[in-house]
Amino acid sequence: MNETQKRAAEVLKEHRESIDRLDAILVYTLGERFKHTQAVGKLKAEHNLPPSDPAREAKQIARLEDLAKRADLDPEFAKEFLKFIIQEVIHHHEKHQDC
Repeated sequence: MNETQKRAAEVLKEHRESIDRLDAILVYTLGERFKHTQAVGKLKAEHNLPPSDPAREAKQIARLEDLAKRADLDPEFAKEFLKFIIQEVIHHHEKHQDC
């Protein structure tokens, strides 16, 4: 391996280490988020509130699209990602309603 390849391998390793740290942050952040949404689901079930809130969901999607643009992230990807999370949250809330 020549010097250029060695340097490229070092840079690649640094990028991958950063990606690994960021993946861990994402997983722990999602875990924390779901703890809160599960608490919301229990609260909604206890007070006989609907498991979904379309107005809040629309507001959150618009907010996330704006954040994505400012973060130089594809807003459509961010929107689809949040929709996936919202569907999972609603699914958890519906399970609480059944209890």
